[in-house]
Amino acid sequence: MTSGAGAGVARRLAAVVVDYDAGDVLGACVRSLLDDGVREIVVVENGDPSIARRALGGLRVPLVVTGRNLGYGAGANRGIASSGDSEHVLVCNPDLQVHPGAAERLVAALDAHPEWAIVGPRIVDPDGVEYPSVRRFPSLTDAAGHALLALVKPDNRFSRRYRDAVGRELRAVDWVSGACFCARRAALEELGGFDEAYFMFAEDIDLCWRAHGAGWGVGVEPRAEVTHVHGVSRRHHPYRMLAAHHRSALRFASRRSQGLERLALPAAAAALGLRLGMALTDEAIRRRRETVTSRVAGRGGDRA
Repeated sequence: MTSGAGAGVARRLAAVVVDYDAGDVLGACVRSLLDDGVREIVVVENGDPSIARRALGGLRVPLVVTGRNLGYGAGANRGIASSGDSEHVLVCNPDLQVHPGAAERLVAALDAHPEWAIVGPRIVDPDGVEYPSVRRFPSLTDAAGHALLALVKPDNRFSRRYRDAVGRELRAVDWVSGACFCARRAALEELGGFDEAYFMFAEDIDLCWRAHGAGWGVGVEPRAEVTHVHGVSRRHHPYRMLAAHHRSALRFASRRSQGLERLALPAAAAALGLRLGMALTDEAIRRRRETVTSRVAGRGGDRA
């Protein structure tokens, strides 16, 4: 990025990083933002502030300590309120690093589309595999089918209709992942920010849904790329996070359904309850296997 472009980003963009005891990855996230020309960065700590301070080291960024785990949306709202008056705000998870030029491209996308409230980047994992960060608003039928089948058959027709490809061109979409996006501050203020009734998950689809309802658009800029190490903070409380995920999905289904669709809500709730049971069982089996593997490895080390 040229110094001129970096200066432009610095004047117009603030970043809010919502953390919950993510550790060293938090420092890496903040450094990547600084390297990409973002000068105003606020870290919101929903967990132990001493862990965040150690991770940040000598990085001088404001730390908003909430005193308890408020959830992602509520934490982001406090960070946005503390981030000054920049034209745009980038909201992201702590286990994420922006690639060079990403911030500039996200700001440029909002400049090119003044009707957009939010634009998301391409999100990849550490191996470079693209995460499905762009989605369509699902019908209740597709949502229920995705809920029931995604764990056992990821490529089912309901999930295919729900997911949308990031693609290669700047374009409008239904909604983008809250793991990282850039938003117009004026639009966030108009919408009232994130709905804090969502503790974790679905706060992003809800925000984009309300943006569309208020006449704003949402877009994706594939040339802006970030790397996301998924679930670093969630690993502390996996069962709680699974329950929050399904509770938030039901909340959004209830909010968006209208007319005769509301008659299908009990079936949607049942499908989500079944999926939660499957997900909790799968998590328990996975953790048991990891424990057994760790014990076997430890015994092998003792014999060596």
